[in-house]
Amino acid sequence: MNNKKLIIPKRIVTVDKDDLILSNTAVEIIDNRITSFIPVKNIERQNYVGEIYDFPELTLIPGFVQTHVHLCQTLFRGLADDLQLLDWLQKKIFPFENAHDKNSLRISTKLGINELLLGGTTTLLDMGTLRHQEVVFEEMISSGIRGFSGKCLIDENELFPSFKSSTENELKYMNELANEFHNVEEGRIRYGFAPRFVLSCSEELLKETKSVMNDFAGSVYHTHSSENKNEIAQVRKKYDRENIEYFESINVLDDYTVLAHCIHLNEHEKQILKNKNVKVAHCPSANLKLGSGIANIPEYIERGISVSIGADGPPCNNNLSVFTEMRLAALIQKPVHGPEVMDAKTVFKLANIEGAKALHLEDEIGSIEIGKKADLVLMDLNTQVNSVLDNDEQVFSNLVYSSNANNVCSVMIDGKWVVMNDESLIYEKNELREDGITELIKLLKRI
Repeated sequence: MNNKKLIIPKRIVTVDKDDLILSNTAVEIIDNRITSFIPVKNIERQNYVGEIYDFPELTLIPGFVQTHVHLCQTLFRGLADDLQLLDWLQKKIFPFENAHDKNSLRISTKLGINELLLGGTTTLLDMGTLRHQEVVFEEMISSGIRGFSGKCLIDENELFPSFKSSTENELKYMNELANEFHNVEEGRIRYGFAPRFVLSCSEELLKETKSVMNDFAGSVYHTHSSENKNEIAQVRKKYDRENIEYFESINVLDDYTVLAHCIHLNEHEKQILKNKNVKVAHCPSANLKLGSGIANIPEYIERGISVSIGADGPPCNNNLSVFTEMRLAALIQKPVHGPEVMDAKTVFKLANIEGAKALHLEDEIGSIEIGKKADLVLMDLNTQVNSVLDNDEQVFSNLVYSSNANNVCSVMIDGKWVVMNDESLIYEKNELREDGITELIKLLKRI
């Protein structure tokens, strides 16, 4: 017998092509897919064969999609504050990541995934780390989250020379991981090819990684670009080109390339992004905290450049909340471009359907539609911090400007509950905290 569930919320924010908001309607799920919308008046409860979940005060939305995070860095939250990017990497992050063993990486990944799930993120694009990357995949598999990760590729590192490997070994390990973990769990887990950034990768590594990626259908090429002016100056000195111009010259840019940040671009680079249909992962909190700058997201959107949202890493953000990113994505543009830009509905969609499009998963997730995977979040918008008018007209404002992770009540991925009534069904929070403290102390002693 099929596993049937019926969710009856206050309203459904579908994010479909018509931006429909449905009331007095239930969503039926069979196994892991949405199969129908049923008017509540037509439900015969006593005869229904399946589980019925009543949420008369909650709003059902698509699960959030974050297109740039660093699970391996969750353990370092609060340990790398108030530094600009290259100092942050050299003095803190590269030494910390270099000290990871399997146990510390496992708890860092668990802590990150737990925070993301409790905050309504159901799909992620993670940049892994140099060693023990299989641990990240193991935890993604067991947690139930949907997403991509990949070994962070580094074969050059003037900032911290001990944190790198040979080009040959990087490619070998990458191939082994991609063959083992790409498209497992019926496609819920995929491999994302992840060279760190231009200054940490040889041209051979960048090009060969792209070549290998083309052999793995449904994967992506995920790296950082044009985040910091000092970074760009070093790229220019080394290659006599701007960052994205260099990527274009070595043929690694296309529809399956996701570039985090893209803050400091010239006119030619913006045109490259548009022409190559490159995806931009916007990380406003990290860009502000590291003092990197503010990407001209309204211009990108107007030009038709793909933009989605990511929290980046806890040491350059200090939380993994998509709500923080949505709010900031809207607010930081308004003093420059006017209060009309980055309206709440536009920003909300960057965090679900636009993220799904960036990962080529828009036929599977990102909206609540018949035939799509049941990746769903139930939100309580009838709270003191939200508007007292919890109605359809207010819903996007409430979601983007007023809500936070505390408004998330229950979360479903692939038709299975992973959070219910504010509590994780995957992790025990006190155990995570204790294990995190223990492993962080051990890690710091290894530096």
